[in-house]
Amino acid sequence: MTRLAILGSGNGTNAQQITEYFAGRTDVEVACIVYNVRDAHIAQRAKNLGIEARYFGRKDFYESTAVLDYLREKQADWVILAGFLWLVPENMLEAYPNRIINIHPALLPAYGGKGMYGHHVHEAVVANHEHESGITIHIVDKHYDRGTTLFQARCTVTPEDTPDTLAAKIHLLEKEHFPRVIDETIKARQ
Repeated sequence: MTRLAILGSGNGTNAQQITEYFAGRTDVEVACIVYNVRDAHIAQRAKNLGIEARYFGRKDFYESTAVLDYLREKQADWVILAGFLWLVPENMLEAYPNRIINIHPALLPAYGGKGMYGHHVHEAVVANHEHESGITIHIVDKHYDRGTTLFQARCTVTPEDTPDTLAAKIHLLEKEHFPRVIDETIKARQ
């Protein structure tokens, strides 16, 4: 059984989609959800899904091994970032080499890096009159949004699009592709 730990900071829609995708499987399961914003809705989603969720603050991530110890306790084999907004600490990168996957709401390397997440990305894409956007699913390294790309999917950006309408297009791509790419990546590396 391959066990996934999902890290999130916000609403948790991707965490829910991943959990539901693997529900009932005998080869992959979501072992836990870790979140770093105390009142993030992802905690309620985890509870609704019957998945253990635990809050960790900045000190837990960067000044101790608390998060890594918890992931080991939960026997996590892979770490999935689903709306997690902090840079992954070095000790986690070392413990999970090439086994931390992130999704970014743009076609990297464009619109990546610190501060480029969620609505900030969509606002920048629309403001720059881009003709397309999309998602990038990638392996995490020590830099924001620069790890090896596993998959990209594109969508058209029209002159009528707003950050909100673009966000809706991106959410559809995330729902369609993120769980499947995680599944395929795990299978390819077993």
